Amino acid sequence: MDIKIRRASIKDLDVVTQVEVICFSEAEAATKVSLEQRIKTFPESFFVAEIDGEIIGFINGCVINGTVIYDDLFNDPTLHIQQGHYQTIFGLDVIPPYRNQGIAAQLMHYMIDVARGAGRKGVILTCKEELINYYKKFGYVDKGISESVHGGAKWYDMILEF
Repeated sequence: MDIKIRRASIKDLDVVTQVEVICFSEAEAATKVSLEQRIKTFPESFFVAEIDGEIIGFINGCVINGTVIYDDLFNDPTLHIQQGHYQTIFGLDVIPPYRNQGIAAQLMHYMIDVARGAGRKGVILTCKEELINYYKKFGYVDKGISESVHGGAKWYDMILEF
């Protein structure tokens, strides 16, 4: 399987929105408006995975100076700090037919490499309890229950320090 990872563009918005709806509950999924703002505000940290020109997944997140994700970040692109210290990951999406094939891992490694190359101090994310061990495989450390209540879920703060 030949997977191409590239920066998202505004032309990808409709497909990215469809992928988001497939991958997250209605309460947790980013809206089309929010995804559009993200592509426009931080295209340098919004990447899609394609197979034969079809988008099958993506990863995105803004950059901040803090070490935990807080809920306002999801909806306010002005909180993005271009030269910030930590790359956030808002979402790591792969559509069901392509899961468990290493695509999410390729996207994660790509984002980590980009963050490291940009001189960031690390990468942060929130995840549900059942995904803590998955992210630990990349070197993330579990910082415990997050203050985030995004989508009404219980989240855990994870950090990967360089």
